[in-house]
Amino acid sequence: MFRIWRKRHQIASTVNRTDVIKPGAILAFSTVRNEMLRLPHFLKYYRKLGVAHFLFVDNASDDGTAEFLATQPDVSLWTTSHSYKLSRFGMDWLGWLQWQHGHGHWCLTVDADELLVYPHCDSRDLYALTGYLDGEERTTFGALMLDMYPKGPVSDQHYRPGEDPLSVLSWFDGSGYRHKIHPIFGNYWIQGGVRERVFFASEPERAPTLNKTPLVKWNWRNVYVTSTHHMLPRRLNQVFDWPRRDMLTGALLHTKFLQDIGDRSTEELSRGQHFENSKLYKQYYQDLVDGPDLWDETSIEYMGWQQLEKLGLMSQGDWN
Repeated sequence: MFRIWRKRHQIASTVNRTDVIKPGAILAFSTVRNEMLRLPHFLKYYRKLGVAHFLFVDNASDDGTAEFLATQPDVSLWTTSHSYKLSRFGMDWLGWLQWQHGHGHWCLTVDADELLVYPHCDSRDLYALTGYLDGEERTTFGALMLDMYPKGPVSDQHYRPGEDPLSVLSWFDGSGYRHKIHPIFGNYWIQGGVRERVFFASEPERAPTLNKTPLVKWNWRNVYVTSTHHMLPRRLNQVFDWPRRDMLTGALLHTKFLQDIGDRSTEELSRGQHFENSKLYKQYYQDLVDGPDLWDETSIEYMGWQQLEKLGLMSQGDWN
């Protein structure tokens, strides 16, 4: 909380439309940088699910992202040129906005390359989901980050802004996920999937963390610690119950592997903003620059939330 208070001056308001936020509105929070490839579909997708207002922090984009967001009637925008890494990957900036505007609201915190799916998401919007959670006296909702990828070299794909990225990134790893209890925060720490299979097979402990808590009934005392992987107070982290899977959970379809991944990885090699110890991940980004083919014979084509539930990658609990 002290970090959030201290870093609040790093972001400057560009367009503030938060006066239109109504009681009970579902809000979305996101830090972005050069996301014009994904934002048109991202906004369309979450508007359809019921998000009433978006609060963005733009981190020095130079591709028109900030200008585009400023024109959207349901968007409030802040900008900054400060370090994404030193802001705890944007959590300090978003934490200040959540402290100011999120209290009492269900708040969705996602990246521009994350699309939330959950049981019945094709027929029930976020108000139905949060209504159920309220009835269960739950204030947090967990989701497995599921890396989506194409069949064939990543660099050969031809996705256009506004299209559904799942039309290109239609494959995922259906198995190979494991968990353990985090020694500090007490939550399920999940790793595995395609990035471990392809890039970290010899050092699986360095594979990306896949457990996230993207949807929270916000209280001013809440705070994200590292991305949306861990929260304080610690009780907020109880969002998975593997291996039983009786608890309602979802998935974040991760659309990282579009054709811009090579350029973004080249930039990350010089910026070093996305891992605590970026030097350890130099080879990972170099491999991405080369546009790898992530598909193999074990890959599964995505067919919808029901498929993910059957595979044990999400659960509907007793919400049926």
